[in-house]
Amino acid sequence: MRILIIGGTAFVGRHIAQAAADRGHDLTLFHRGMTGAGLFPRATHLSGDRDADLSALATGSWDATIDVCAYFPRQVRSLAAALRGRGGRYVFISSVSAYSLSVPPGYDESAPLAEIGDPDATEITDANYGGLKVACEQAGTELFGPETTIIRPTYVIGPHDRSYRFTWWVDRIARGGTVLAPGDPADPIQLIDARDQASWIVSLLERSVTGTFHSVGSVPPFGFGDMLAAIAAEVAPAGTQLTWADSEFLAGAGVDGADLPLWDEGDASAANMNTASPAAAFAAGLTPRPLRHSVADIRSEARAPGAGRTGVGISADREAELLARWKRSCG
Repeated sequence: MRILIIGGTAFVGRHIAQAAADRGHDLTLFHRGMTGAGLFPRATHLSGDRDADLSALATGSWDATIDVCAYFPRQVRSLAAALRGRGGRYVFISSVSAYSLSVPPGYDESAPLAEIGDPDATEITDANYGGLKVACEQAGTELFGPETTIIRPTYVIGPHDRSYRFTWWVDRIARGGTVLAPGDPADPIQLIDARDQASWIVSLLERSVTGTFHSVGSVPPFGFGDMLAAIAAEVAPAGTQLTWADSEFLAGAGVDGADLPLWDEGDASAANMNTASPAAAFAAGLTPRPLRHSVADIRSEARAPGAGRTGVGISADREAELLARWKRSCG
């Protein structure tokens, strides 16, 4: 199968490209050449910028196009115009953020979607991200046809994750000691290993399976406590202790989801977004690996000492300060 990936050298796209290459598909990657220049030497690499120059796509044809990096509907429209019907089946990587915040726990793919607002917005904000993803989905279906496949992941984890959110917890718990854990252990969280998502997406194309699917790795209920316990079981040194501080205390102390990644900051609506039903995806062949296996691979991947991402996670001093304040507040 001839597969075109828009992106394909960073995190989600890199794993999809790897899965396609491993299964012997004819792979073309369209990217800016800023990351992963030495990746996938057998693939065809087309250089360009989807916002400014799609001329590299003027020739060629593919059986499928996987789009991992469209955030604005204009990007979907310009891609469709550049391919002129030569892209085959379109697979769009969306997000569960595409849903309305009013979704009920355990919602399926028919749940109400976010309001689009301004589909011509030029900047992404927390307020318009979901609506723009909806607009991208709609543009894809309109321009590429009803066999467009839409993938809505929750939090994607695994090696090469540049967001560092889940990886921060792996590194923090591996240091041991007393770990500040946010909110209630039962607060819902959903994760999917990028490698499981990737191999599944390629298999959907191979089997001509289309539709809209949640890409999630666990059936609700699955809580933040379950996540941290799985991490601790794999990497925590002896004596590691999780200390849970409630969301009200943390918010009052000025802590947010950047300080303690993946925490919903006590927002019940945001929490419900992490209860997506995986039934349709599981029926279509998604088979998530045990979370501990993902943790082990993340911990063992080659990363520079102290590697992380600026602005993700609290410092050791700040954590110690908050733990002391929490202890005092509990009497």
